[in-house]
Amino acid sequence: MNKIGMLEECFRKYVSQLDSFGTEGIITVNMDLLKELNISNALQMAHEYELNYAFHVHESDEKITLWNNEFVVWIVPESQDGHFSTYVLIALNKQEKPQLELVFVASNVFNSSQLILRILEKFLGEIEENEGLLRKL
Repeated sequence: MNKIGMLEECFRKYVSQLDSFGTEGIITVNMDLLKELNISNALQMAHEYELNYAFHVHESDEKITLWNNEFVVWIVPESQDGHFSTYVLIALNKQEKPQLELVFVASNVFNSSQLILRILEKFLGEIEENEGLLRKL
């Protein structure tokens, strides 16, 4: 199976399980989260934000898939009753198949590409840090 096919298979599996995450499992972007990640000023930033990670990119009608040797990220826009949200699924790409680590959703004023990229970068850094600590143990 090619890389895109395998990533698509993993995505379908994880999306079908999102309901089992419950509200505690999906992180909702809000001001408290921005403060916790130390990016609460991101809403006022006027310049575009550039992600500091290099990824391969595959775009479809449904989502954008980003991947490198460490991570797979699926960015999924959603529209329901005129309300727009973006789900971001982050998986570690260290085993045979990516292992889902976390999911966050941005909506309303928090649903901007600039903010989503800032949050994504913070979470990727935290996951890297945690993985480094686990390797040391």
